[in-house]
Amino acid sequence: MTHEQFMLRAIELAKECATFDEVPVGAVVVKDGKIIAESGNRKERDNSAISHAEILALKKASEDVGNWWLEDCDVYVTLEPCAMCATAMIHSRIRNLYFGAYDEKTGAAGSKVNMFEKGLFNHDVEVVGGIMKEECGALLTAFFKNKRLQNKEKNK
Repeated sequence: MTHEQFMLRAIELAKECATFDEVPVGAVVVKDGKIIAESGNRKERDNSAISHAEILALKKASEDVGNWWLEDCDVYVTLEPCAMCATAMIHSRIRNLYFGAYDEKTGAAGSKVNMFEKGLFNHDVEVVGGIMKEECGALLTAFFKNKRLQNKEKNK
């Protein structure tokens, strides 16, 4: 499979999240060229600040491989990870991170801060941003536009 195929699966997961009124973010973990774990955001459904797509996918991947060390795994996520998710990837020893849309407000792969700066921690993750960024960004833009319209209608 290609980067685009893995990101397309993450986009499908993100779209599913939006149907549950979750911020549409999807993540997949890939090992040996196949998806071993995946998730979308579940913050609202779980009522938990840590139920980000990346965290949930990393947990499932660890269960799949039987180890929290995921050094032969890559993560594909539709939105640049926050500091919590970036740090979880570093501690999980993820090999590569591929993300779609940049997040100027909370992105921790260079947009706001760079948790992945080489040599900053005991493990370096290779990062490639902007994969299918238009498609990933459009999901978020549409979601928040709809939320604003709903809030406007509610407040009438």
